[in-house]
Amino acid sequence: MPETNLPANLPEDREALLTLHREARHRRDAAPLLSEERARAAMDIERIEVQIARVERAMDPPRV
Repeated sequence: MPETNLPANLPEDREALLTLHREARHRRDAAPLLSEERARAAMDIERIEVQIARVERAMDPPRV
């Protein structure tokens, strides 16, 4: 499985996470189909989305 391009600790700020998400989507969309780059970007998107969900659940009131 390809390594991720993200740091081990993602930001706790929703806006920063949304920026990372947008950048990862652009990398995924620019990568060739079935390439490691595309798989790595997709994994980054997954990690970012999980972190966004954590941040949103911690909001008062939650954004869920």
